[in-house]
Amino acid sequence: MILEFFNYTLNGALLGLLYALVAMGFVVIYRASKVFNMATGEMLVLGAFLVWWAVASRGMHPAVGIAAALAIAVLVGLAIERLFFRRLIGESVFSMIMVTIGLLILTRGLVLVIWGPQERAFPALIPLEPLIIGEMIVPRSLAVAGAVAVVFALGLHWFFNRSRTGLAMSAVAEDHQIALSMGISVRRSIAFAWALGGILSVISSIVYLSGKSLTFLSSEIGFAALPVALLAGLESIRGLLLAGLIVGVVQGLTSAYIDPLIGGNAASVVPYIFMLVVLAVRPNGMFGWKRIERV
Repeated sequence: MILEFFNYTLNGALLGLLYALVAMGFVVIYRASKVFNMATGEMLVLGAFLVWWAVASRGMHPAVGIAAALAIAVLVGLAIERLFFRRLIGESVFSMIMVTIGLLILTRGLVLVIWGPQERAFPALIPLEPLIIGEMIVPRSLAVAGAVAVVFALGLHWFFNRSRTGLAMSAVAEDHQIALSMGISVRRSIAFAWALGGILSVISSIVYLSGKSLTFLSSEIGFAALPVALLAGLESIRGLLLAGLIVGVVQGLTSAYIDPLIGGNAASVVPYIFMLVVLAVRPNGMFGWKRIERV
């Protein structure tokens, strides 16, 4: 009984770190541009299809195929910024959110037009054999996802708080006009954020879908990761790790102990309920920036 509890907790924690990795797509773009990208899940699916096209369809070596997918994803991110968001600099947050909803619909439509609705076998870029720790069994893909999430979170935290480019991007997120008055290129910062978003979409798709089926509906992972992003606070990179652990463990234990009792799927709802309770107390999330205004 105790062993099962620890097994469910460990697997839930690793699943939560996977959510944290996906949620970085929300936070990186928001922190650099104040754009809440509703198309994060669709960008992940697009990145996944790029990897599938390069490795499975074209027969490229996995390393070469992943590099090609990353390069194309960066170009796609730059194109999105150039075509849709460059003209919105200085506009309201509502306008930008509406554009990202349109981007969601457009990206899903393009995926359906190019690759169709049928399922495809995503290449097993991560070994399928599970890790056995004592008597506990852990999917290897989840273990890799957890490690990648920690590495990316620490790296991005350093980038945004220590590097000159990252600090400039944070200044752009605060106020476009003030950033411009300081000589910071708002266009360049936002373009770089979308390029980072493209890279994260490819990396997340690999650890999430390795050895699984790929369809346009795989984008649902984006909405599953949404509670993690909002719970952490949309400006916090390292906070995503703690938020992911909380959401993952709560979801894992609910699935193991609550769902069998009620005969339902409460595990998919509990993270959103938990998120709403926390946001009711802390609207900016656990680690979100507090706004200080002079009146």
